Amino acid sequence: MNTSQLFVLSFNALTERKTRTILTILMVIVGSSLMVVLNGLSAGQTQFITEQLNQLGTDVVYVSPGQRSFRSADSSSSITLNSVVVSKINSLPYVEEVIPRYSGSIQLTSQGNTVNTSVMSMNPEKLFVMVPKLEFVEGSVIKPYDQSAMLIGHEVANPPGSTSPLINIGQTVKTSFSYVSDDGTQQKETRSFIVSGIIKQSGNNQIDRVIVINEESGNLLLRKSNKYSSLMVVAQSSELVDVVQKQITDTYGPTIGVSTAQSSLAFRASFMDGLNSFILSVGMIALVVGAVGIITTLYTSVTERIREIGTMKAIGAQSRTILSLFMVEALLIGILGATLGLIVGIVAGYGLGSSLTTGLPRSSSVSPVFLPIDLLSVWLLSTGLSIAAGILPAWKASQLPPIVALRRE
Repeated sequence: MNTSQLFVLSFNALTERKTRTILTILMVIVGSSLMVVLNGLSAGQTQFITEQLNQLGTDVVYVSPGQRSFRSADSSSSITLNSVVVSKINSLPYVEEVIPRYSGSIQLTSQGNTVNTSVMSMNPEKLFVMVPKLEFVEGSVIKPYDQSAMLIGHEVANPPGSTSPLINIGQTVKTSFSYVSDDGTQQKETRSFIVSGIIKQSGNNQIDRVIVINEESGNLLLRKSNKYSSLMVVAQSSELVDVVQKQITDTYGPTIGVSTAQSSLAFRASFMDGLNSFILSVGMIALVVGAVGIITTLYTSVTERIREIGTMKAIGAQSRTILSLFMVEALLIGILGATLGLIVGIVAGYGLGSSLTTGLPRSSSVSPVFLPIDLLSVWLLSTGLSIAAGILPAWKASQLPPIVALRRE
């Protein structure tokens, strides 16, 4: 019996038991498609993190006040960031410059619409330190010394889901900052600004979702009293970032918080890798369940076809022929299930990615990425498990004595 005859006989045997075959193939489809979806989302997340890392300045160390103690009123575990701290850090070896920032949450009123947003107060020319490839829409002007000028992030000017811009260049907007005064009463600081520029979407949420005013304006609006919210410390080169980070930590200890963009994204990537490994194990379990289904199907097929197997042996079919016949059935189930699983997985991946990011800004959306090597690995794994699942039933069928098989009612 040649190979083509084996495939024809195996295919006919599967079509004779359509319902059972379809259910078995469906189990393989579920397992393989689940792994395709998870691999695609995992690769998409990795690409997203890489793109965000490429958008960030690689020579910047971010400094913030350390955590205050929860056990006592002692505030020695937290430092106040002021001009003295700026000067001291700026004097450290390998530090190029220190950029102080104020930050807070405000209400922004434009064209009768009020939205809650974040404000970042710093020298607006230093935005390029955070995002070197930052771009502005046509007509934008950076005015670092104008206390009435404001830059608007893309997501603030163009809210997700809105059909028209909320804010345009040259428009006057009103900002309101709520705070509690020394006597315990609720107060509100209100100021008006003129929009001098709108930032194009950068993919960096620290830029896309904020408004930017200069340092003096932020100090007054947010009532900071010259106490900075954070500092950006620029190292002389990206290779010296770790050295500068260690110098600051050695100088201030736990009273100050020090981090880099790379470390934050690396932690996020590590967390996602662990999560993806766990979820992929779920997909593997689904594939194993599919393999058990194949064993059940083929075992049942052997039981139902005992007389057929006996007849084939009686007319000269060898054990290896019977073995090959059932192995080809397992192979066909694996090929059909794995191939359809890839198609279903890709479609489901794009559908799931779209549904999970509905309503989110484009800069936060993660699209699945289906790498050919991942798809090939899933296909080979699904097919291989199917073949492995068919070995035991096929061996049992090949070992049936023809006399015993022919006597079976």
